[in-house]
Amino acid sequence: MSEAQNKITALKDYMETQIIGQEDLVKKLMITLLADGHVLVEGAPGLAKTKAIKTLSSCIAATYNRIQFTPDLLPSDITGSEIYVAQRGEFAFRAGPVFANLLLADEINRAPAKVQSALLEAMAERQVSVGGKRYPLPELFMVMATQNPIEHEGTYNLPEAQLDRFLMYVKIDQPEAETEHKILQLVRRNEEACSTFSPLQIQDVLTARCEAQKVHMSEAVEEYLVQLVVATRHPEKYATQLAGKVLYGASPRATIALDKCAKIHAWLSERDFVTPEDIHAVIYDILRHRIILSFEAQAEGMVADNIIETLLNVVPLP
Repeated sequence: MSEAQNKITALKDYMETQIIGQEDLVKKLMITLLADGHVLVEGAPGLAKTKAIKTLSSCIAATYNRIQFTPDLLPSDITGSEIYVAQRGEFAFRAGPVFANLLLADEINRAPAKVQSALLEAMAERQVSVGGKRYPLPELFMVMATQNPIEHEGTYNLPEAQLDRFLMYVKIDQPEAETEHKILQLVRRNEEACSTFSPLQIQDVLTARCEAQKVHMSEAVEEYLVQLVVATRHPEKYATQLAGKVLYGASPRATIALDKCAKIHAWLSERDFVTPEDIHAVIYDILRHRIILSFEAQAEGMVADNIIETLLNVVPLP
């Protein structure tokens, strides 16, 4: 195991001791961080979504900001704006909270489309344009957005084209009873995040990113990966029961994301090659927000995960 792997594995292991019962969320945060992407997390209140990103930020020597999305939020509240400085007689740019290494966009679906677009543009372009000038965001820049699935009054759903900007769309559930006991014990001990963890430097994360992308993927596995993505566009060719169920399949951005994340998953598993199991481990989070179902499929109560599950069963393994 390389030095970079040791550091990232230690970070992952420590976070799992602080975020009880959400091992999958922790792993997906690690993968998103190393893939230089952004993640949308959906789950009921109180499932440690906010604590997860705060713990991650405290374990890295990086800046962290949080934005609480509300209906009266303005784009400038995110990106920043130019203000007039009377002493100098000129305008100066005051950076908004988006200028951070790790950013929590809490309840992103509470704000209207123009505010969501301001954040998503920064995520895609890695820069903010104000007053005709461009201000680059940090090299290490990751957004974790959250949304609540159980209350839709006063919310603004993200359009599918904007959802595609997220590398992963992770759904989390309530913990089991045994896990609930461990959470209580952790809270009673009042352990503070990173009290015994030496924070990683930003360069450690950047080094791990480069190393993870050197993981080998054979031609057979690569062909399997491509066929899975292509199958979302024409699922009826693989399973007749899916005819008319999908309006739009995943874009090439999904292929790139699946390639990156499968390599990182293999790297975190201490392997230097990708297997189909690595693809299966991340495919739901990468494809579920990139498949648009038809009205017929929605009327039958289907969700994108049903399409993905069926395709995994019918697309031949390498």
